[in-house]
Amino acid sequence: MMDLNVLTQALGDLEDDVVMEMLKELLATAPSEAEALEAVTACQAGMTIVGDLFEKGEYFVGDLIFAGELLTEAINVLKPALGSDGSMVQGTILIGTVQGDLHDIGKNIFKSMIESAGFEVVDLGIDVKTDAFVEKALEIKPDVIGMSGVLTLAVDSMKNTVEALKTANIDAKIIIGGNPVTQESCEFVGSDAYTNNAAEGVKICQGWL
Repeated sequence: MMDLNVLTQALGDLEDDVVMEMLKELLATAPSEAEALEAVTACQAGMTIVGDLFEKGEYFVGDLIFAGELLTEAINVLKPALGSDGSMVQGTILIGTVQGDLHDIGKNIFKSMIESAGFEVVDLGIDVKTDAFVEKALEIKPDVIGMSGVLTLAVDSMKNTVEALKTANIDAKIIIGGNPVTQESCEFVGSDAYTNNAAEGVKICQGWL
C-alpha cells in the first residue's frame, strides 16, 4: 500500500515527478475508489503545506500556481479509479473579479485549488458587473459565491454586488479575497468570510458544506 504521508510531503515539496510516479504506480494496482480518494485527500493535504509555506514567505505566487496545476494533474491521473458518480463534487462555487478590477492571478490560484478540492467552479472572469453575478447566481444557484479584487476600489464593488445578491434573495455563502480585504472590509461589504490565502479560502468553503 502506498505511503500517503510520503505523497502529501512530495506534493508539499512540489516534487512533481515523485507525485506522478506514485499515483501511476497506485493506478497500476487497480485501486478501489476509496483508495483513490485517500490519495486525492493526501494530495490536498500537500496543498495545505504549500499554503503554509506561502504564508511564511518561503514559497511565492509561481509556486502556488505550480502546486495548483500539479494537484489538478494528480486528480486527472486518478479519475479512472474515482468513478463517475460525482462523489468528488462537494458543491458549486461562482467566482469572479469584481467590476473595475482586471486582476486574476489570485482568483485563478483559488479556482485551481478549489476545483482540485472537488468543487464545480463557474468563473465569470474579470471586471464582472454586479448584474452578471446576480443573473448567474439565479441561474445556477451556487452554494458559495467568491469575489476577488486587488485594487482598493474593489471593496466598494464587492459591497454593491453583495447588496444586489441579497436583494435578489440569493442565499449562497459569500467569500471575498484579495490584497485590500480585511476583517473591517468584510463587515463593510457584508460577506460571510474573507481571506488573503487561497488554501485558507478552500478550507472555509469546505467548512460551509
